[in-house]
Amino acid sequence: MSTIFAIALGCAAGGLALLGSVIVLVVLCLRHRKRTSDSSESNSSGQAFSEMRGARRLTLEELRSATNNFSSSNLIGHGMFGDVFNGLLQNGTVIAVKTRHSPPSQEFIQEVNYLSSIGHRNLVNFLGYCQENGMQMLVYEYVPNGSVSTHLHGNSHGPGVRLEFKQRLSIAHGTAKGLSHLHSLTPPAVHMNFKTANVLVDEDFIPKVADAGIRGLLDRIGVACPSSRISNDPFLGPRGKESMVFSIQSDIYSFGVFLVELISGRKAVVDQSIIEWVQNFQESSDISAIADSRMTSGFTSEGMKELLRLASWCLNPMSETRPSMSLVEAEIHRIREQEIRLTTVMSVERTPTVTLGSQLFRASR
Repeated sequence: MSTIFAIALGCAAGGLALLGSVIVLVVLCLRHRKRTSDSSESNSSGQAFSEMRGARRLTLEELRSATNNFSSSNLIGHGMFGDVFNGLLQNGTVIAVKTRHSPPSQEFIQEVNYLSSIGHRNLVNFLGYCQENGMQMLVYEYVPNGSVSTHLHGNSHGPGVRLEFKQRLSIAHGTAKGLSHLHSLTPPAVHMNFKTANVLVDEDFIPKVADAGIRGLLDRIGVACPSSRISNDPFLGPRGKESMVFSIQSDIYSFGVFLVELISGRKAVVDQSIIEWVQNFQESSDISAIADSRMTSGFTSEGMKELLRLASWCLNPMSETRPSMSLVEAEIHRIREQEIRLTTVMSVERTPTVTLGSQLFRASR
């Protein structure tokens, strides 16, 4: 009997020991899983925070794949930063890649992190950067409908879309919003290279200001910018031509030239007399001498005169007397709302509609 009791007691003790080992093992596993989970969450949060704080870094291999190894067939232009290629990322995002040869620099990283912080609906969206193999690259969204300059003046592919007065006001208003956003930052961001060719339009003709911050980036990383702007660029105000000093006021002068091109449909670089005409605008001036004849009669003379007065104010040779960009934005909004109340979009006989997300835009013949 005692033997059976001893055996039973031994089995019970063994079972308890086994149960205790299993419990200890389960506790250790749970603790390990918790530590792993905490570590994973911490790393994930840290990575997300890092990406949120700075610009996204893309690899050279990603951009080579997106642009067919920077094929000449993907080359879409040349800008202040360098050659520009379009491309397609694996996630389906259509991009524009600005490229230049340069050794790596920490200043470049600091500048692209700054560029990633100034987003706005009316600025071309900055997506990321690459700095590898002696190359520096800036990656932006691709804006599909070209520049306002193309639609006003045409290009080698033919004429652009015919823009009526209210459409031009809409483009001017959105563009003013983009510049006003830059100027509202702390400290204010100065574009330094604003011109009609740097205002792009998307499929709905929403304007997006391109190249914001590029000249400043190049200046701060010690790269000399093209000097051709000094002598013949009509978008430079008097002070800019003399000293290449840029400020909020110089952006406003450039915007005034942009308005002149919107109103006249002419290239200021070809005919700088149109700038002088607007600077000297008077109430008695004949607006037919400056207004683009392609706008037909879809505007009021008062609305056109008010926009000319605003352009003249922006082009004042005395920089301190120019309006702020926020005031310019508000004034264009007022003029546009007034035009909408007083007129309707005029239909042009035998002009086919362009399907670009808005039925307001019509193709040139």
